[in-house]
Amino acid sequence: MNINWKIVHHQLKEPFKIAYGVYDFRKALIVSINYNGKTGYGECTEIDYYHIHLADFVKDLERIQTFVNYLSIEHPFEFFKKLQAFSLHPFLQSAIDCAFWDLYGKLENKTFVELNQIKLTHFPQSSITISMDEEAVQLQKIIESDWEYCKVKVNSWSTSFRDKLLSTGKNISIDSNGSFSLETCELIQNDPLSAKFLYFEQPMPKGVAHYKHLSQNSYANWMADEDVQSIDDLELLQPHYKTLNIKVMKCGGLTPSLSVIQKAKKMNFKIMIGCMTESTVGISAGIALASFADYLDLDGANLIANDTFNGSKIVNGEVVLSEDSGLGITI
Repeated sequence: MNINWKIVHHQLKEPFKIAYGVYDFRKALIVSINYNGKTGYGECTEIDYYHIHLADFVKDLERIQTFVNYLSIEHPFEFFKKLQAFSLHPFLQSAIDCAFWDLYGKLENKTFVELNQIKLTHFPQSSITISMDEEAVQLQKIIESDWEYCKVKVNSWSTSFRDKLLSTGKNISIDSNGSFSLETCELIQNDPLSAKFLYFEQPMPKGVAHYKHLSQNSYANWMADEDVQSIDDLELLQPHYKTLNIKVMKCGGLTPSLSVIQKAKKMNFKIMIGCMTESTVGISAGIALASFADYLDLDGANLIANDTFNGSKIVNGEVVLSEDSGLGITI
């Protein structure tokens, strides 16, 4: 087995504006694992507002490369146990875990769905991200979009904008990236019209000091993103959030994502499978979990102008699942 990597620049089709800043491109680390003529792929991205830098990941890969190369080909659950011993950042661990699932499936000539005996049912439609902008610009993008589900990035809230969003006739969700105040959240969760939105994602900054003010039983479908980092967070979040945003990269790979989803469903959370701004490599991993979801936000590759990979895709919100083995990823 041989592990390799390269840093790529994902050029975005248009500036990506969120509460944290404005971005024209995303740096990503593509990890590949080769064995017996087959190659598996995984991906993680650099997120400056999370203080995540790819140079740190490259140092870790250089540190563990020899050890990984001598690991045997075995079921990904067993491989993951050995991978955990390296104490890697969840983003990097995810890229390696996904690459191994992709490789293992290709070697076994089975898809991830087949390897895990996942029952494929109707997939939810994915949302498309509407970046922060002037209200009129956002509303025009929503109306003109071929996607029926739109996730609108905001850093403020008003009843007038609420009404304009609802009048578009689209399925609208709101993502403030932690920028709302307590007063704004109280207004939203006591407003009956909030129930007309699909969800309100990560309304305040991460931490119990903020989310303790949110009620699961309010009109708003509060969704935890940064507030859910691992399976250990679920009990604390349950009184406050109805829905969890499960991102493969954030969870540390497909293997731990399966465990988080299983526990979350037993606790009656709704599930969204989300993403960072990832190429088809990362999106294919997210789509592998799509049948578990109540909501999907897997538009990352649709925002990239220079995606060079093939695999599972989102087309105008609809899931197009690759039938190829592994995660179905090819260059």
